[in-house]
Amino acid sequence: AYFKRLSEKEQHRWLFRTFLIHRAKKFHYVGIEKKEEMPVLISAVAAQLTLGLEKFSLNYFRDVFVLQHDYHYGYYSLPFMGHVDSSGIYLSWDNFLQGIHRAADNSNVGLHEMAHALAYVNFITKTEEDKHFKKEFKNFSQIARPIFQDMQKGKKNLLGDYAATNYHEFWAVSVEMFFENPFRFKYELPDLYKAMTVLLRQDPYELIVNRKVA
Repeated sequence: AYFKRLSEKEQHRWLFRTFLIHRAKKFHYVGIEKKEEMPVLISAVAAQLTLGLEKFSLNYFRDVFVLQHDYHYGYYSLPFMGHVDSSGIYLSWDNFLQGIHRAADNSNVGLHEMAHALAYVNFITKTEEDKHFKKEFKNFSQIARPIFQDMQKGKKNLLGDYAATNYHEFWAVSVEMFFENPFRFKYELPDLYKAMTVLLRQDPYELIVNRKVA
């Protein structure tokens, strides 16, 4: 749906970047049979997040691991839907599909993990630093940090309790909400929404409004 709302030029950029990301990554299938659409859809989500940025390949992450269901990782008792660490990007396919097919619950594990990966290559490994993203992330944080700190003190908002876990999760959940429910995000947290449009050089709300008008 998001793809269809883009201009023809943006659609071409998305498709070409999806191809380049797909070609650059090595996909591993753990306890699940590979299907042709899996690496394409995962690459497309990475291209969606980074569509407005100059640097888009998430180059540190050569390996993407696809699992069937929720899985356990490390010492954590709760199962994971996905995670990112120094060894790669991990995604559970069941949850990934739900994220791209069901916008109603505001959850998109693909976008969530790609948001972690984008921050990782810019701020941790610094292997693919996008000048615009790094500069604007500081401006984003000037607005986001106070909201996050209020959430840690118990204040509720549309981002939900998980976003208060730590600032990394706040960022990733904000990305999910930005693409999955831009109307509510813009209405309830307008300053944060505006900062994200500048940061990512995208505006899902405007795409939907313009499509409806057209």
